[in-house]
Amino acid sequence: MKTALTKTEANEKIINFFSKPNFTPDEMKKIKRLAMKFNIKLKPYKNKFCKKCLSPLKGKIRISKTHKTIECGFCGHKNKFKI
Repeated sequence: MKTALTKTEANEKIINFFSKPNFTPDEMKKIKRLAMKFNIKLKPYKNKFCKKCLSPLKGKIRISKTHKTIECGFCGHKNKFKI
């Protein structure tokens, strides 16, 4: 039988997940679903994964006056963040 998580346990699990240096898109998908289930915001971790393929975000970085754009090295999607 599965054990039910509380919101604080889920939040600790998310914090521990993002402390790891590498992760797979499948692991990221599970963490994102967990955050949605407990309505936990991933705002501080948004720049660590690609919005499209959920892989670790590594690639070309461009910075303008208002935005930071990171192109995903796996799928080529451009992730744009406000500075």
